[in-house]
Amino acid sequence: MKRKILSGSRPRALFIDMNGTAIENFVCVIFNVSFMNCTWHVGRTASGDTQYFLYWKNSKKENFTGCQNYIKDNHGRHTGCRFQNVTIENKRAHFLVNVSESGQNIQTYEKMISLYEIEKLTPPLNVTVSCTEVYHFCEIQWQPPHTSHVKRHACFKYELVIENKADSNKNIKTTSKMERNVTGNSYMFESFSVEKRYSIKIRATDNSCLVSPSWGEWSTLVEFGKGELTSASSYTLFVIPVLVASLALFLCTVIIYLKKTSATVPQPRNPFHGHSPMDFQTEYKNILIKDEPEDIITIIEEMA
Repeated sequence: MKRKILSGSRPRALFIDMNGTAIENFVCVIFNVSFMNCTWHVGRTASGDTQYFLYWKNSKKENFTGCQNYIKDNHGRHTGCRFQNVTIENKRAHFLVNVSESGQNIQTYEKMISLYEIEKLTPPLNVTVSCTEVYHFCEIQWQPPHTSHVKRHACFKYELVIENKADSNKNIKTTSKMERNVTGNSYMFESFSVEKRYSIKIRATDNSCLVSPSWGEWSTLVEFGKGELTSASSYTLFVIPVLVASLALFLCTVIIYLKKTSATVPQPRNPFHGHSPMDFQTEYKNILIKDEPEDIITIIEEMA
């Protein structure tokens, strides 16, 4: 088996056919936006002093960079490498693994990889559920997963799994599951029943962009409907009525208090309010009747 000798900016290596020492199952995965792990299996006949060295570069213009954080097996042989601050670009990355035995480079392994294809997408973010009991539907919303190279929301499509969970209180053990593939960042669930309890999880994949074609990680399970939520979600079926009732009670208390306060405060007499002659006459007669009621009655009787 012929192998070409690497030159230029590549790590220098001699290539001798040594069956069974070459690496197997070389795999790289990007996760949590900017972390990358590359792993491989040592050769089937590799001796204890066989060692593996990984180099890589993200574009043709760059020089190869050696691994700084190796993963080792029980014999101290390198079986992988951990990278940080990895940025995905549209170009293909170049990986190279040199194999050495007794301190001598004996062969190499090369592989070109489009980094976006090996990214494990993070879960969709901020999954919220807002339900309306009257119309029997729930609006489910979320944000796209984080990536280092894609900013357009339209580059993702999503798989939603909505499950009608079993009710242990009623000894209901059966569950029903509904799966939907949607684009955009919201979905209207129109089969909501307030008496039932549901759960939802979401994951993302590519939608005709430079995004990993593999499905990403599932979001944290969100439960809604009958019972309490088990994660941080915006479930407004019961929260909004409670807030409205509390506000109404507060307003009623304020109105009653204001009415009582206004009833106990005497209204000042307007000194500029003029009295008619009839008002003065009536007021004068009332004073006389109050002060000398008996004399007035006696005088009336004598005149009769």
